[in-house]
Amino acid sequence: MLGAALLLIIEAAIALILDDSIIRPYAGDSLAVVLVYLVIRGATRLALIPAVLYALATAFVIEVLQLYRFVEVIGLGRNPVARAVLGTGFDPRDFLAYSTGAGGVLILEHLLRRRRRL
Repeated sequence: MLGAALLLIIEAAIALILDDSIIRPYAGDSLAVVLVYLVIRGATRLALIPAVLYALATAFVIEVLQLYRFVEVIGLGRNPVARAVLGTGFDPRDFLAYSTGAGGVLILEHLLRRRRRL
């Protein structure tokens, strides 16, 4: 869970400080999947693949909800935390960013497991 806490701080810094067209929208979305994955692995006993799939599915569902302005529908349109966590603008390119984050998790976990065997 320490990794998730550190990544949450990084995500918050990206959201609050950066206003660019690459790091904030794409790296931030990739890291969001990693953050959800770390929380799932820290809070459950799920194996690698199911945890990655749940993290990816969570990101995909939230992205689709943005298409329907979910934050406004549930009355949290003025809440900056809800807007940051749930997002406010649908962008189909985000699905690629989320998938990249999930792929990164799989690669890093593979490398870490391989290193532990040595």
